[in-house]
Amino acid sequence: MSNQAPNCLVVDKAIDDDNSVVFLHPETMKKLQLFRGDTILVKGKKRKDTVCIVVADDTCREPKIRMNEVVRSNLRVRLGDVVSVHQCADVKYGKRVHILPVDDTIEGITGDLFDAYLKPYFLEAYRPVRKGDLFLVRGGRRSVEFKVIETDPAEYCVVAPDTEIYLQGEPVRREDENGLDEVGYDDVGGVTKQMAQIRELVELPLRHPQLFESIGVKPPKGILLYGPPGSGKTLIARAVANETIAFFFSINGPEIMSKAAGESESNLRKAFEEAEKCAPSIIFIDDIDSIAPKREKTDGEVKSRIVSQLLALMDSLKSHAHVIVIGATNRPNSIDPSLRRFGRFDKEIDIGIPDEVGRLEVLRIHTKNMKLAEDVDLKRIAENTHGYVGADLAALCTEAALQCIREKTDVIDLKDESIDAEILNSAVTNKHFLTALGASNPSALPETVVEVPEVSWGDTEGLESVKRELRKVWLFVFFCFLCVLLSFVWS
Repeated sequence: MSNQAPNCLVVDKAIDDDNSVVFLHPETMKKLQLFRGDTILVKGKKRKDTVCIVVADDTCREPKIRMNEVVRSNLRVRLGDVVSVHQCADVKYGKRVHILPVDDTIEGITGDLFDAYLKPYFLEAYRPVRKGDLFLVRGGRRSVEFKVIETDPAEYCVVAPDTEIYLQGEPVRREDENGLDEVGYDDVGGVTKQMAQIRELVELPLRHPQLFESIGVKPPKGILLYGPPGSGKTLIARAVANETIAFFFSINGPEIMSKAAGESESNLRKAFEEAEKCAPSIIFIDDIDSIAPKREKTDGEVKSRIVSQLLALMDSLKSHAHVIVIGATNRPNSIDPSLRRFGRFDKEIDIGIPDEVGRLEVLRIHTKNMKLAEDVDLKRIAENTHGYVGADLAALCTEAALQCIREKTDVIDLKDESIDAEILNSAVTNKHFLTALGASNPSALPETVVEVPEVSWGDTEGLESVKRELRKVWLFVFFCFLCVLLSFVWS
């Protein structure tokens, strides 16, 4: 923690369940020059932030910040994650806020939501709100979830007694809110080095283009991701787009193809035009080998024209357009060579098969919401999944969960809508994972992957005579190699 910035704090669980309040140690507040009741801006993950009231709490440890589940959800963070705290002195009293309930939390409620929930909630305190945030209001025996649709002044404000609360319109659909929980960097595992390269080449030009302008070089235009199917190429592109808050335009190769003359090229031009209008943006071309194969090996004239059109569009991208093209393929040698040069696809990054450490990261990501038994050893599972890519490990976790459910099918009455609590509390055990391992196959097994096992002589019991013989053979081979090397040097 010593190297961590003073305003970067670790998320801890709140004791007082208040949607608008976070708690800090008095010494932390003193270092950040904050006073009780100040409104602060808290920044989380995936470019999410919110405004809260800060209160001192002696029981909160210095490097931590206590916040309830609602605030954590708005920031897209979990317990143990790091958030940054900033002073927010320019928060003004709101003139008008538009708030709507979430549909599945108001089923069966017939009374006036404003009088029963919102009025007493905002009369309790001067609560800061931020556009797009969700908050939970408890009233009577029910809890209703609301969403802040608009605020005046924009983005965030403090709801005062004279603030007009506008509660009209169709309730917010839960399905739409679930779709907002996009994939981020925390959902990508096993590609730490590759993610560092991609963030350097994509995130910096999109978020800080002035860096390249000040140095006097043009930012990269394109990146080519290649690797076996299921290794996470599409997932990485979506994570970068969500984390940078960039417009994401996905092009699937077969979708732009058309029999009509010139229509395929027109579809490609429209995609680039729309991306430039919505900049900063990322154009992701999946299976780029299907629309840009080597022109000397194409079957017809259509694909040759598409390749030429793609080359022209990438060359016409202006350096200040804030548009980056990401291509993905599992056959990089099938792509036209003219695309694989500086100024078009500037960098090629291998999204390969994860090693043991990478597989463990992926397993932890896919099991973070699973109910696991104490005997589940993810590290051992990672050791036994050589050749598995991210999609294979996701399928493995799903198969283990299904195996757990299959064991309960005999006691589940399919005609009865209710299920016993004992069945719902069932956990996935190590036995379920072993069964799933026997039923799954690594899709990347034909690939050439070399891993150095961390096994020593001390990990093998017995066979002392065999060990001695192996040591003698190794010494003999080493001596022969040394003789050859010395004779080469003397000659």
